[in-house]
Amino acid sequence: MTHTQIEVTAELVRHLLRDQHPDLADRPVRLGARGWDNQLWRLGDDLAVRMPWATQSADALLRREHAWLPALAPHLPLPVPVPQRLGEPSERFPRPWIVTTWVPGEPADRAPATRAADAADSLAAFLTALHRPAPPAAPRGRGGPLADHAEGFAEQLASATDMGLIPDQDAVRAVWDDAVTAPDWTGPALWLHGDLHPANILTADGTFCGVIDFGDLCAGDPACDLAAAWILLPDGAADRFFGAYQPSPDITTLRRARGWAVLRALSGILIGEAGIHGRPGGKVTWGPPAHAALRRLVATVRRPDEHDPVATEPVGRVRPHG
Repeated sequence: MTHTQIEVTAELVRHLLRDQHPDLADRPVRLGARGWDNQLWRLGDDLAVRMPWATQSADALLRREHAWLPALAPHLPLPVPVPQRLGEPSERFPRPWIVTTWVPGEPADRAPATRAADAADSLAAFLTALHRPAPPAAPRGRGGPLADHAEGFAEQLASATDMGLIPDQDAVRAVWDDAVTAPDWTGPALWLHGDLHPANILTADGTFCGVIDFGDLCAGDPACDLAAAWILLPDGAADRFFGAYQPSPDITTLRRARGWAVLRALSGILIGEAGIHGRPGGKVTWGPPAHAALRRLVATVRRPDEHDPVATEPVGRVRPHG
């Protein structure tokens, strides 16, 4: 199933609601956004309908979000789209779908956070609250060993370099090599958002006001989410974030977090470039924040002497940019 095989329209959304949740069927329906996996349709002022459209994996991700997020949401300090209803596959639309609360705000790929201290504190509070031990039955996904992604890193770096998008591939590789050789996470598997890129966090008045798309919600290494310090925050805010996040991450966790951040930055750069050239799956707005994130990460590389090998700072601090 892809978006070319079935057209999602306001009429279809209303039909599905009348069939399975008739008490919601008279609310106004209008398109909110088309995401990577799902289309988002506004349902009145306070609800939204998430309809899978472009990937097969979206079905399982919606069911995961519906099963687990309602219990976590009340403990989170930022608004999240809390699932309210589950729509089952039917003859008219043979895929599951969900009704969630609507979270207002502008995606950070379009409106980046500019109030550095407020954004750092807000993100730290959110992840401190989310990163609690998950039950044994919690789904696994992202947040496993970073080494599992070595092939993907190499392919993305090569592609971006061939396109002339990476000014210093040796510095990028140095950050990755330092991260992938850090000891694995040995603590309990913690709840993770799993996909904290700029399109999945909302802003208002220069700071964060909501977190969306919990389809990759899973249990694992908190370094996966802590990569957001470089991906989402303005320059110079990472240190404040790591000072506010509790418990304070150790050096090895920071090293792994930088590796996750490199992966997300490279992915965003390639998706942004695809958007510039009108390729399928491309999103122009993903490029600028991804380039900024990679610049911040490369700034953690130190070069004691031009003849010495490239190395990284021993802790996850971001040095000022010139």
